Amino acid sequence: MLARLLISAIAVLITAYFLPGVSCSPWWVAIIVAVVLGLINAVIKPVIELLSLPINILTLGLFSLVINALMVMLCAAVVPDFQVSGFFSALAFALVLALVNWLLNALFGDHGQP
Repeated sequence: MLARLLISAIAVLITAYFLPGVSCSPWWVAIIVAVVLGLINAVIKPVIELLSLPINILTLGLFSLVINALMVMLCAAVVPDFQVSGFFSALAFALVLALVNWLLNALFGDHGQP
């Protein structure tokens, strides 16, 4: 669990470094962002996805990208030193974060070991 948290924090740092419009000022804020995003994705996101299921079906799942961007914007509102300049920056951050997180988990993850 600690390894996944560190991988997520490194992914946040890498993504914030490469994307304009997203800043994560001290390095330790990335750990807080990883924890808050994990909590938001575990608690709030399933409720939002359930409520938006009809529009998600109509858009063939593309509305999930909007939900991901809104979750990043909510995280930026909660964590003081994590700034996202707008919706499209949050959308790009969510997409790039998912790719970087996947890549880091593929390289350094626990690969299903307990």
